[in-house]
Amino acid sequence: MTTEPRNGGRRGPGDDSWRLFRGDGSSHETPFPEAPPWRKFAPEEPGDGRRGTHPMPYLISRDEADIVNAALHLRRPLLVTGHPGTGKSSLAHAIAHELALGRVLRWPVNSRSTLQDGLYQYDAVGRLREANLRRDATSPEPGIGQYVRLGPLGNALVPRERPRVLLVDELDKGDVDLPNDLLTVFEEGEFSIPELTRLSEDRTPVLVQTDDPDAPTPVLRGRLRCREFPVVVITSNGERDFPPAFLRRCVRLDIPEPDENRLREIVAAHLGGDALEGVDDLLESFLNRRAAGELATDQLLNAVFLRKGGVELDAKALLDAVLHELGGAV
Repeated sequence: MTTEPRNGGRRGPGDDSWRLFRGDGSSHETPFPEAPPWRKFAPEEPGDGRRGTHPMPYLISRDEADIVNAALHLRRPLLVTGHPGTGKSSLAHAIAHELALGRVLRWPVNSRSTLQDGLYQYDAVGRLREANLRRDATSPEPGIGQYVRLGPLGNALVPRERPRVLLVDELDKGDVDLPNDLLTVFEEGEFSIPELTRLSEDRTPVLVQTDDPDAPTPVLRGRLRCREFPVVVITSNGERDFPPAFLRRCVRLDIPEPDENRLREIVAAHLGGDALEGVDDLLESFLNRRAAGELATDQLLNAVFLRKGGVELDAKALLDAVLHELGGAV
């Protein structure tokens, strides 16, 4: 199957014009083509910390959106499960965009993550070093708050008129005790900083560092309590189960793999309606390969983007590289 080039006159593998890298050792200055919409980056906008690019469309069913709304009304964490690539993490960004809640606070969880990592970090070594450097200086030593920086969860609990969105990404990769450690913070909406509670006799708030370097937040007597519970989106790939006490405090949303109709809607939303022309073979190949193993929706978008640019994907090696299974050994 051949297609007419739709972008800059590029054609298929028989035409070298689409190949930026030739692998022949020759040096040549080649203009880069336009990037896919989901791989475009821009500096943060001044003032609100949001990306300059417009968030990509996010499509879910009405029933799934109602579950999100239930979590928002109940002020409960939303536990989002589903196969890799179904858009679990993107949901947090979609909520933040639609509700104008600013930049998403992201906490990527791994096997070494602890509750304190999410709440705050205290740079004791930096404070000691600064004290030694200033031993003979006449200027006063910076306050302890200069060495306390809130983590993603701590930033989400800073008192504000409107809540922030916190993405706790892949909680199932964390330590088995981490979900239970989160329970008290989620229930109480507050936490303490022991390094500051020792100063409890001093009623003067301590300014600690936040994700916005120009906007420290005051902490009185070492305790920080939210005004509005944040919008917490927790993702899980289902690698292990969570304790019942944790599940009871969450609203659960399982995102299914999109069917063919939804896939067409996603392609049209990201690349335009004309991108659906001449891609039936890619859709069929994607669905067949997904039935045999895990594939992510953005892999289909990658394939359609290349096809739209005039790149033929009939060559098996190229198609396998774009639509490769996510599970199993490489």
